[in-house]
Amino acid sequence: MSPQESWSEKPPAGLTIDVDNLLAIVKRQWRVVAIAMLAGLVLGIVYLLIAKPLYTAKSSLLIDRDTSKVVDQLATIGGAIGSALDDDAMVLSQVELLKSDTIGLSVVDTLKLPDDPAFNASGGSPVAAVKSAVVSTLRAIGLIPDKNVPQDPDSKRQAALETLGDSINIERVDRSYVLDISYTSPSPDVAAKVANAISDAYLSDKLNSKYEATRRASEWLLARIDELRQKSLATDLAVQKFRTANGLVATGGTPGNAGVLVQDQQLTELNSQLIASQAQMAQSQAKYDRIKSILDSGDPGAIVSDVLASQISNDLRSKYLDASKREAELSARLGPDHAQAVRLRNEMKEYQRLLFDELSRISQSYQSELDVAKARVKNLSENVANATGVSATANETQVQLRELEREADSYKNLYQTFLQRYQEAIQQQSFPITEARMINRATPPDSPSKPKTSLSLALALIAGFAAGTGIGAFREFRDRFFRTGQQVRDVLGVEFLGIAPIVEGEDLGSTMQIAGDDLHPRAIRKPSALADYVIEHPHSAFAETLRGAKIAADLNINRKSKIIGIVSTLPGEGKSTIAINFAELLAGQGARTLLIDADLRNPGATRAIGRHADAGILEAVLSGRPIQDLLLLDPKTRMAFLPAVVTQRVPHSSELLASAGMSQLLNTAAAQFDYIILDLPPLGPVVDARAVASKVDGFVVVVEWGKTARNVVRQTLGADPIIAEKCLGVILNKVDTEKLKLYREFGSSEYYYSRYSSYYQQV
Repeated sequence: MSPQESWSEKPPAGLTIDVDNLLAIVKRQWRVVAIAMLAGLVLGIVYLLIAKPLYTAKSSLLIDRDTSKVVDQLATIGGAIGSALDDDAMVLSQVELLKSDTIGLSVVDTLKLPDDPAFNASGGSPVAAVKSAVVSTLRAIGLIPDKNVPQDPDSKRQAALETLGDSINIERVDRSYVLDISYTSPSPDVAAKVANAISDAYLSDKLNSKYEATRRASEWLLARIDELRQKSLATDLAVQKFRTANGLVATGGTPGNAGVLVQDQQLTELNSQLIASQAQMAQSQAKYDRIKSILDSGDPGAIVSDVLASQISNDLRSKYLDASKREAELSARLGPDHAQAVRLRNEMKEYQRLLFDELSRISQSYQSELDVAKARVKNLSENVANATGVSATANETQVQLRELEREADSYKNLYQTFLQRYQEAIQQQSFPITEARMINRATPPDSPSKPKTSLSLALALIAGFAAGTGIGAFREFRDRFFRTGQQVRDVLGVEFLGIAPIVEGEDLGSTMQIAGDDLHPRAIRKPSALADYVIEHPHSAFAETLRGAKIAADLNINRKSKIIGIVSTLPGEGKSTIAINFAELLAGQGARTLLIDADLRNPGATRAIGRHADAGILEAVLSGRPIQDLLLLDPKTRMAFLPAVVTQRVPHSSELLASAGMSQLLNTAAAQFDYIILDLPPLGPVVDARAVASKVDGFVVVVEWGKTARNVVRQTLGADPIIAEKCLGVILNKVDTEKLKLYREFGSSEYYYSRYSSYYQQV
């Protein structure tokens, strides 16, 4: 990056913390911080001396959530509707209740605070004193009424309420249901009395509110009970009338059950009989089918249950079996054709015929039973069908009946519930309870709570430290000047030539009387010690800085005769002093040196060493007079000086310096001198230096230490690219070496200034 770019662009701020810079700031501003802290400590002590002690008494209340809540029960009639209150919201609501005007006015009236002198006594704090003074002033000018004017009771109550509210503090203890009630007063007895009165007023208010809520709820319940009683009776009567009108007669009813309709009971009984008859018919059919199959098969051995129960059948079967047995024996012994055997077989046939006749008789009885069962089933089926139709009609009517019964039941349940709640409300009204109780009563405190000595002093020190830090930071923020050589390199991007310490002595413009008025008229006269300081103090830091400027000129200007301009940004930065001493240094080292006062607006060098001159640069440029006739010479160093004798303001000084006559003057001087030093006007107010910049080989910029803003120098040089290009470096002038120690950073030349300052001899 070129120097011009560095002057026209502000260097980016560093992203890291510069510890050395912070330590340097602390060194520079610690006195300011210390003074501010001392002032804060003094103010804190004064406050402790004039502040009146205040006492704080504290009572504690417990919000008991387990207490029976009749009002909440009344609000949830018919079931548990809603959810429990949020604990935090509930406790915060109690805090606001304790701060309310209702509790405050109750305390005011109970303790008669408007007439209590201890309560109305001022706190005596500085703030109260200032407030009292302001109020007194406003009363004096009539902006507020005089306190001696009698006030009505309501105004006195309101004033006492405001005073009470300013000193109350309600706090919740952590996340518990305990509330601490604190009151601060100049009197410990008043503090305890008011703190307890607030708790008592809160408990009384809770009791009264519970009683009023219960009473209002009881009155409302009583009205609702009468209404519900009428509704319940009306709905029950409507149910009975509907039953009678539609023939819905029920049996087996109970107080909680309407019973079963007669139609439904009859249908149930018919269905039961039908099922039994169908079972009996099936049994008769099975018996008839069995006996009929026996008759059809002709099997004499087959029997049915009724045959076994018949005595005749059993006798015939016994005779048949006996005959069969004898016939088998005879046939086996006498042969099947034996007369006895034949007779027995005939008997057997007769017995068999008689058995089948008995079976036929039983079969006819089975047939009769089957016919009777079928007839009964048919009759019952018809009856069931008829009863079903009647029941269906009754069921359709029962839909309306059930609706009426539900309505009647609802009113009956509501009536019973409200009646129960009313009884509970009556009991609660006669024995009210609250959700809170006092667990700690306030007692008069033994020691004051305010002011706290250690805390007040600590806060005073902290406030002083903060104020001092703020003032110091503001001072650092406003310190926009050049303090170190590194700042010159970083901000301007040019070489730092050195520092010129501030020198105690006469100003260059002094008009002191000089010994030796018999000097040659063309000799330089130095009324101020600053004019030849570099000659009188060749081993000083001032002289060493000028030697550095000479080396910079020799290294950067490759000409036999070097034209060097000495400039500054603003007037009064000491450029003329630097120019004179720089020329003296060059001449003292044996170089042919010419110093030209080119500041036609304010010729400081001429006032310093050439007040007696009657002609100078204006005559050389405008009239073409030879410079040999115009020069003043230093008898000690043989330095030549071309003054600027300005008898009236020069309107076009820049055109004069840029003219051909000025060029001719410089060319003539270059043939006679090794160094030509131009004391040029400041860059900020005028453009003269820009006009002559093309004729100058290099510029030395003089900046006053701690006075000229960095931004001004950077912008000024950025606006003069030719001067910036030819800038040999910057000299920081009028440096306070003691204050410079506060701006040194580790590793910088300023940091080691105390070590190599032994090489300098100021005297």
